[in-house]
Amino acid sequence: MSGNTFGKILKLTTFGESHGEALGGILDGCPAGIDLDFGFIQSEMQRRKPGQSSIVTQRKEEDEVQFLSGIFEGKTTGTPIGFIIPNTNQKSDDYSHIKDTYRPSHADYVYEQKYGIRDYRGGGRSSARETASRVVGGAIAKQIIPNIKINAFVSSVGEIFIDKPYQDLDFSKIESNAVRCPDTATAEKMEQHIKEIKKQGDTVGGTITCVIQNVPIGLGEPVFDKLHAELGKAMLSINAVKGFEFGSGFCGAKMKGSEHNDSFNSDGTTKSNLSGGIQGGISNGMDIYFRVAFKPVATLLQKQDVLTNKGEIIEQQGKGRHDPCVVPRAVPIVEAMAALVMADYFLLDKLYS
Repeated sequence: MSGNTFGKILKLTTFGESHGEALGGILDGCPAGIDLDFGFIQSEMQRRKPGQSSIVTQRKEEDEVQFLSGIFEGKTTGTPIGFIIPNTNQKSDDYSHIKDTYRPSHADYVYEQKYGIRDYRGGGRSSARETASRVVGGAIAKQIIPNIKINAFVSSVGEIFIDKPYQDLDFSKIESNAVRCPDTATAEKMEQHIKEIKKQGDTVGGTITCVIQNVPIGLGEPVFDKLHAELGKAMLSINAVKGFEFGSGFCGAKMKGSEHNDSFNSDGTTKSNLSGGIQGGISNGMDIYFRVAFKPVATLLQKQDVLTNKGEIIEQQGKGRHDPCVVPRAVPIVEAMAALVMADYFLLDKLYS
């Protein structure tokens, strides 16, 4: 299997399965001499881990990171940083009933067709549990670019949306509720909706908005390696993501050029920011902001038609511990992937400057 490495200079390779012994990763290209804050890394893992509230999967994993290499006396050495995250609460028997069946909208069928074999326990390598390794890499990436601030938050669940621009939101409130929505009134509605969906044995999708601030001018490469193209690739690589838009996004397609152009101020900033902080694939110093759409979780605790490996359609009900809505736990994953992109392009810019 290829496609397990992300990045150009700062490269993260992940390994492991949902119900294997451990997940892990190798972060290569990290500069030497960075004094790592291990408490911060673990706090990022706490934001992603399962079992943290009543509206997420109740699988109990502490997700404690064990570093194996690339660090000496608390500082990065410039060599590959290896780490593992042990799996401690697998319940593989929950998945024995799908050994010979393919669930709708999962990777079961295509994995077996492509490789001739699949780990059906929790989805194996296709499980969103793989993203734990990304959060470790992203937490280190944030420490490579400490002046660049990255904040992601849940901006919608189902048909419930925040009706305020991000500039009017207090990012310090993102962690004040289980949904990770900085608008308290909207967060309460979202949480209640997720609980109702969960009672039905169903799931619901949503969106996450990410804002990147204090970005220096000049990050990004023209043509194929545009900054927004790499951010799009990063976000679309996350499990359950179905859409990515930055700046004005699809709304920009409805506008006239006279409405959409960002007029300059004399200092090079712009009066508006429909460009989303990126022009010609290169950061212009304004806030970068984008939105990521997540589908409803495909595993339902309801009966559905499934395909067997003998070509039969049968009725089957999902079992196990699953998120009724993935977006609250996906917030730190979106931040992590954004941080990996920004740190990679920051190091690339230093290489050429």
